[in-house]
Amino acid sequence: MTVKLDFNNDKSIYLQIAENIEDDILHGTIEEEQQLPSTNEMAVIFKINPATAGKGVNLLVEDNIVYKKRGIGMFVAQGATTQIKKKRRRGFYENYLYKLLDEAKSIGITRDELVEMIQSGGENNE
Repeated sequence: MTVKLDFNNDKSIYLQIAENIEDDILHGTIEEEQQLPSTNEMAVIFKINPATAGKGVNLLVEDNIVYKKRGIGMFVAQGATTQIKKKRRRGFYENYLYKLLDEAKSIGITRDELVEMIQSGGENNE
């Protein structure tokens, strides 16, 4: 598990934990059906309160990315990678693409011009 916490970030620690676990799942560092460290282990590793670690893991439970095996621990759900990609695609649209399209429209960039800019990697912009 490669969670990197930024205590100076405005984003809550529990959100950072959840996103970092998702990143590890997407990158294959943590595989589907693999057990996660306990919240107490995470608390010791990252020097945080176990409740904070638990709150981050519980977000993943709510999204059906992680599930609990009673008496054993938390495990990455089958299909978690697909779930994360769907969630992140929605977020990408809401947080980036919608704003991009809105700004392009307000400054007179056509859809074709926008596609061309994206394909060229932003080179040759005026």
